[in-house]
Amino acid sequence: MGIEMKDDIEQKNIDYKEKFGDRALRDLCAFANTDGGTVVIGVSDDGKVKGIDISNTELEKITEKIVGKLGIHPDIEIEEIDGKKILKISVHKSQIPVSLNGIYYERVGNTTREMKPEKLKHFFVKGTNWDSLINDESGFDDIDKETVRKFVRMARSKGRLESFDEDTDIKVLFEHLKLSNNGKLTNAAIMLFGKDPQKFFLNAVLRVIRLKNEITPIGDRLIGGNLFNQVVEGEEAIKNFINVKYEIKGLVRDEIWDYPLPAIREALINALIHRDYFRWNVQTQIKIFDDYMWFFNIGGLPEGITLEQLKKPHSSVPRNPLIVHIFYLAGLIEEMGTGTGRIIDNLKIAGLPEPEFKEEMGGFSLYFRKDIYTEEYLRELGLNERQIKAVMYVKERGRITNKEYKELNGISRQMATLDLKQLVEKKIFTKIGKAGAGIAYELTKLTNK
Repeated sequence: MGIEMKDDIEQKNIDYKEKFGDRALRDLCAFANTDGGTVVIGVSDDGKVKGIDISNTELEKITEKIVGKLGIHPDIEIEEIDGKKILKISVHKSQIPVSLNGIYYERVGNTTREMKPEKLKHFFVKGTNWDSLINDESGFDDIDKETVRKFVRMARSKGRLESFDEDTDIKVLFEHLKLSNNGKLTNAAIMLFGKDPQKFFLNAVLRVIRLKNEITPIGDRLIGGNLFNQVVEGEEAIKNFINVKYEIKGLVRDEIWDYPLPAIREALINALIHRDYFRWNVQTQIKIFDDYMWFFNIGGLPEGITLEQLKKPHSSVPRNPLIVHIFYLAGLIEEMGTGTGRIIDNLKIAGLPEPEFKEEMGGFSLYFRKDIYTEEYLRELGLNERQIKAVMYVKERGRITNKEYKELNGISRQMATLDLKQLVEKKIFTKIGKAGAGIAYELTKLTNK
């Protein structure tokens, strides 16, 4: 006996599969990108009920696979027809593009098709910000009231939210801040103030990793919760993975970290608030190596902003304007496009190299480096191979004499003297000691530049 067939219009939103697999996932992806729909498992294409045997464990695995592969939460029901069980998996129309293994599908009539390039382009370029989209699956019970209260205290202390206090009704506050619309929460509300945002956005997490080399991790922290929590715990994780030394100045003890904390905080916040949350399957990442730190968030620079412009005063073009505005009110950032400038200034004051900005791997990278004296940088300064070799020697040994320079490179004393003079003029080396054999050369301390 065949299952009751729907009319032609309804057939656009239903499909049948004898078993759950990639074809079912493609259909669910297409339904989510079109108008929603249902995949019925245990029924053949011609509508004959075959039935399925499914345990609670298998049901959980199917749910986890849909959430993990598509980033959407399905409604699943088990029904019985003529003594045979069928599984009905339904998804709503998604407000954000959904992909399966990097491919976007849509429903055309009663068939599932891969989106054509032009349609896909139009699909993405809708002028809609992720953070302003309504999250139909959430409610005010999902909001952490203590985080809201802390935010209000922070904003009031900065003089940026004086009309409200900690006792203000959250619904009133959120409507004013555009975090909700007619009582429905936006994605920004959940991401900023949710008790468990990962319930809705699985990979909206921060991962901080300490590595000995490019492939050997020696510490790993996966940080979830809302964005305020990720900022606090993210900074603590970074501090646990870098070095600190102490300098006593009078009665005051100064902490000297590998990298200045204001620059770390700015880079961390930028990575979290400017990431592309449409790309749900990628984590925000920070990797810490012996000699450099790498911040990565998915999503490149906004249109109209270049890498070179980041080093100069530039306009603010936020990808997530609601999230950015809340962080501004809390006093964690300024909405003027000055964040990268503050990072550059703080690293310079600490005597560290200028940060590197890159667009790579479908996202944006920021590099902090401990050591300015890399071979690449030295070549950019016009040093020859002998001079670069000597810098590497001094990095390891601490100093070099004219005699050692001559022997290291197999050259005359006169040429060694000329090379060393150029290194001093370029402020790479500092000349120390008395005349004659007592003269040596050390790396110039960056803080003295």
